[in-house]
Amino acid sequence: MKESVKVKGIWTITARDADGNIIAQDTWENLVTDEGLNYLLDAGLADGTQIDTWYVGLTAASPSAAAADTLASHSGWTEVTAYDGDRKAWTPGSVSGKSVSNSGNAAQFEISTNSTTIGGAFLASAASGTSGKLYAAGAFSGGNIVLNSGSTLDVTATFTTAAA
Repeated sequence: MKESVKVKGIWTITARDADGNIIAQDTWENLVTDEGLNYLLDAGLADGTQIDTWYVGLTAASPSAAAADTLASHSGWTEVTAYDGDRKAWTPGSVSGKSVSNSGNAAQFEISTNSTTIGGAFLASAASGTSGKLYAAGAFSGGNIVLNSGSTLDVTATFTTAAA
């Protein structure tokens, strides 16, 4: 008997202008990196160190994620930091039905610079900087969005595993 497993991330964003009006929404599937897949095996089966807190970050225009990307090396995209504070904590609920999500507590970014172009998002084990693990990264399916100071971007990510 032969079986394979698919691991994926489904992300959703809602962007609002400074007055709270919805100006963009998108849902897309992110790439789970090789580093992310190796982490699952290490922490889940090989007695590796579990990472307790993960963070959502934003990418600049037209990101191109690759399986080999790491937090320190990702030539197909750059990070956007034109928002208040560090990357936002990804606060998941309980695992159920081979799925876990932060849908009950979206990561919210308040944009601090006018004309900030955002093209995607990623999940990493560090609140800032390039050390740590990159679990997933990808581009919005509807293309880039441009936000101004005072706009907010809510990001939810659902990660699933399933027999493929």
